[in-house]
Amino acid sequence: MTRCGEYNSQVLPNGKCKIVATLPQQEGHRCPDMFRCTEEVAYWLHENEEHKSEILELRELISELQEELRNHRHRLKLLETQCSEGNHSSTVEHRVHNLENWAGESSALQRIQAAFIYDLQGKLLNLSSAVDRARRNDCLAAAELRAQKAHPKADVQHSQSCHSDCSSLYYNGIKRSGIYTIETGDEGIPTEVFCDMETDGGGWTVLQFRQDGSVNFNRTWAEYKEGFGDLNGEFWFGNENIYRITSQGEYSLRIDLEDWDGNHKYALYRSFSIEDEGNYYRLNVEGFSGTIEDSFAWYHNKRSFSTPETENLCAEISHGGWWYHQCFYSNLNGIYYRGGRYQKRRSAMGPDGIVWYSWRNTDYYSLRRVSMKIRSRAFQLHQYP
Repeated sequence: MTRCGEYNSQVLPNGKCKIVATLPQQEGHRCPDMFRCTEEVAYWLHENEEHKSEILELRELISELQEELRNHRHRLKLLETQCSEGNHSSTVEHRVHNLENWAGESSALQRIQAAFIYDLQGKLLNLSSAVDRARRNDCLAAAELRAQKAHPKADVQHSQSCHSDCSSLYYNGIKRSGIYTIETGDEGIPTEVFCDMETDGGGWTVLQFRQDGSVNFNRTWAEYKEGFGDLNGEFWFGNENIYRITSQGEYSLRIDLEDWDGNHKYALYRSFSIEDEGNYYRLNVEGFSGTIEDSFAWYHNKRSFSTPETENLCAEISHGGWWYHQCFYSNLNGIYYRGGRYQKRRSAMGPDGIVWYSWRNTDYYSLRRVSMKIRSRAFQLHQYP
């Protein structure tokens, strides 16, 4: 097919198609007129429709893409918002978690500080008590001069620190018998004692001593409670002092006995203590051994202390304070009878001498010299310095 001229098609703003034909002059022959170009026109009209359809499809595709783009942007904003909120929530949760940890650590620290303060308060109280005791007692025996005057030949030493009994003094180098000041009980009360540092290894706190009848043992409850006599001679240490010492640990008791012929025997008790005044200084003693038959623990254990004015008949008969039990098999606080033997007619109501029944199987033999002394049960577990 011979084409005559050129054809251009345009899409007008109103959607219509405009065809422009340019018919140039041909050499040698004439170009056919419009009516002879029907086939050509039909072809371009078809092409124009196809382009128009493609344009519409492209517009729809662009519209869809634009809508999808808007959706993507919307979803992106949602994701950004969620991410921002998630980060903020995570930050808040992290801060809350940190605050909880800090609060827990702070609470634990406060408990530790409270315990530390409580411990410091306790130590301060103990220190205050110690200072107060130090003001009241320098732990030096104030009776040193009196002891030296009474016994010029006796060597008396004194500790530069506080001790609770003669065993403690012995462990700290005090090896010679004499009068010392110790601290007894929880209050640390300064108390003068006579320490026997020679008998059976030493370390004995002497509770009672009889040797010549120079001290009257027919005393009241108050006197037996506080103690009486002379630590350099005959004395009773005092029930309250005995209670304070034996309540601070476990103690053994030794009783030394001597008759008027110079014979010496002893009784040893593994465990000894007395209760407080509210329980009438009740006796607790057991674990006997020794060189003489027991006349103390088996009969007097668990008995209360009595004195003549307390309306105890045995105390009235015996004229002294003791742990009586219908009435006694031993009584080391009775009347001092020189020579030992005494007649019933001299004691109309009953025996009242310094008695240890098993010595001669009689209540009417009064011993010449007796002593009671205690020592820490742990003493034997240590090497003597």
